[in-house]
Amino acid sequence: MISFFYTTIYQPLFNLMVFIYNIVPYADLGVVVILLTVLIKILLFPLGVKATKSQKEMNEIQPEIKKIQKKYKDDKEEQAKKILEIYKEKKINPFSGIFVLLIQLPILISLFQIFRKGVGEEEMSQLYSFVSNPGVIDTTFLNIIDISSPNTFLAILAAGGQYYQMKISTQTVEDKGKKSDTAKMIQKQMLYFLPVFTFIILLTIPSAVGLYWIVTVLFSVLQFYLVKNKK
Repeated sequence: MISFFYTTIYQPLFNLMVFIYNIVPYADLGVVVILLTVLIKILLFPLGVKATKSQKEMNEIQPEIKKIQKKYKDDKEEQAKKILEIYKEKKINPFSGIFVLLIQLPILISLFQIFRKGVGEEEMSQLYSFVSNPGVIDTTFLNIIDISSPNTFLAILAAGGQYYQMKISTQTVEDKGKKSDTAKMIQKQMLYFLPVFTFIILLTIPSAVGLYWIVTVLFSVLQFYLVKNKK
């Protein structure tokens, strides 16, 4: 399993990063991480839009789901059956958002491993024959931030972006006032918990992961507004 992960995700990602580093002017590794993230998000863009659309549609059918929950409150099996029928009828996949996150998880792990191990000469043995060895790689971003080490500023930006993304995606006009008190409480707790959790984690790992997460959040916000405003 480890060998499969290394061959199919870690090594290709490392080679792609070095390839971009070789062609980017000024050889800025932070810019490389940003470009790499943009490329990954473009590839995942159709899935991301579909997940955002599903979330919007789920908000729109909340009144119907509440009626079913109230009508079949004593019959959980029938309740689940009716809710699944609505999902099928509306062609909604409630797990599409989770699926997109699961796809990105190996990428995050690989990026973490790359910067944890370092990008020195020893790691260059992993390069494919058609990728040139750049020698020593400068790990600074804009000659200011060493993205191989934790950075508080990038951690704050990532956590703030995470908070804004969750706020706009969970508190849309369609579902205001239509959720139970319990659901609203859980939603509010997650609204604050996940950004704080993101901040704490990013304080302990290479800030390259934080830079990746910031660009990812920006793309997610863009997807949200594209889907929301699409007629």
